[in-house]
Amino acid sequence: MKCIAFCVSIQHAMFMSEFFNKHGLSSIALSSDTQNDERNSAKERLLSGKIKIICVVDLYNEGVDIPEIDTVLFLRPTESLTVFLQQLGRGLRLCEGKDCLTVLDFVGQANKKYNYEEKFAALLSNTRRSVKTEIDKGFPSVPRGCFVQLEKKAKEYVLDNISHAFNNRASIIKRINDFVNETKRIPTLSEFLKHYHQPISTIYKNYGFYDLCMSAGVIDTYNEPMTELFIKKAFPKIVAINSRRWIKFLLRYLPNIKTTNISSLSGYEKHLLWMFYVTVWNVQTFDPASTEIQDNLKLLSDSPMVLNEIKEILEYNLDRIDILYKPLLLEYECPLDLHCSYTKDQILIAMDYIRLSSMRQGVLYINDKKTDLFFVTINKSDKDYSPTTMYDDYFISDELFHWQSQSTTSEMAPTGQRYINHKHMGNTVLLFVRDYKKNSMGTAPYIFIGPVNYVAHTGSRPMNITWKLERKLLAKDAMTLKSNVMG
Repeated sequence: MKCIAFCVSIQHAMFMSEFFNKHGLSSIALSSDTQNDERNSAKERLLSGKIKIICVVDLYNEGVDIPEIDTVLFLRPTESLTVFLQQLGRGLRLCEGKDCLTVLDFVGQANKKYNYEEKFAALLSNTRRSVKTEIDKGFPSVPRGCFVQLEKKAKEYVLDNISHAFNNRASIIKRINDFVNETKRIPTLSEFLKHYHQPISTIYKNYGFYDLCMSAGVIDTYNEPMTELFIKKAFPKIVAINSRRWIKFLLRYLPNIKTTNISSLSGYEKHLLWMFYVTVWNVQTFDPASTEIQDNLKLLSDSPMVLNEIKEILEYNLDRIDILYKPLLLEYECPLDLHCSYTKDQILIAMDYIRLSSMRQGVLYINDKKTDLFFVTINKSDKDYSPTTMYDDYFISDELFHWQSQSTTSEMAPTGQRYINHKHMGNTVLLFVRDYKKNSMGTAPYIFIGPVNYVAHTGSRPMNITWKLERKLLAKDAMTLKSNVMG
């Protein structure tokens, strides 16, 4: 072992050195008070093995090059990320025969407010994932040839620390104030999430970002008619919007609500607007001719802070979309994009099915479009589904999907025959899949997998049908549904 131990004070360094020596680990203490000749000989003594540990105080943070150092002890707290990285960097130099750096951090256990997240975030500046995700997945974003390994107990402790750092209103408000004090400006939503390496769900599963900024005292107090509706119900649903076409339309339309007449929009744009409307107002039956739609949208225009927050959410989502849109070739214009996420109501409005509350099953045939819609929740729980609706649905591979029909559907019935002969009859089958009914934001949306074609079936009442996807499952969708892809 060739170790550097960073201590709090001269007295602390001397104490640690004496302790190590008593327990068979040869050590010396160095500080600015140490004689030059002793400080100069310390490196040679460490490299030769005469000593194993150098206990230092405000030394070796930078400017000292000992690549052979293979162990670092953090024995002093520091809020400075620069100092932390300098100290850690003493052990990160490459050296022949050195396989890894062992880091032992004894500060976090002693201080419950110790911020592990910032320390790991400083090491992971190039990742788009949250620090929590990086740790949980084994640090997949570190440079090639590098790895970070946490022991099981350490990993659990750090993840618990990070979870508690952002799990309440007071802690997020403190982070907002810390950002303002550090940068001397108010953060945008995107800046705040990037700075703290947090997913957007951190904010919107319980709060609104502007509301938190107001509570932090960094923006003026405001009271708008739509604030409560959006914070409690609409924001979590808007956060899930990840269709590039839909987002770009909303960013064009929302700033001009008062001056844009719905009748002036194209049919495709009207559907996108109606999908947004049912997302916010959660109506049971949708009437596209109702004057209430325009009235409610104008009411939204009287809430400029809410509108601006919607804009920030959509811009944040748009910046994170990493797939290219490919048009869906159907016999009718469809505002839905492959591989994007939609709620059931959004899908129904897109397909001109306006009796939203009447649709409670997992299948629906849209007669005028000659289209079957399959809504599939793969992991079903007993409390959400009855024994007769616990269908056996799963991905066989990235091209094949096993789907079980309703228990009353036989292969000879008109519905069964429509499934089997859908291509010959000129019908389309569209598949929408989600992992669980609920996620951290509430009711989970469905991923639009796209058109599927009949391959084969077994059984009757219910039918077990194998469908082939027209577009293969994307890697990102497979990650979302990773526990269910069998191939």
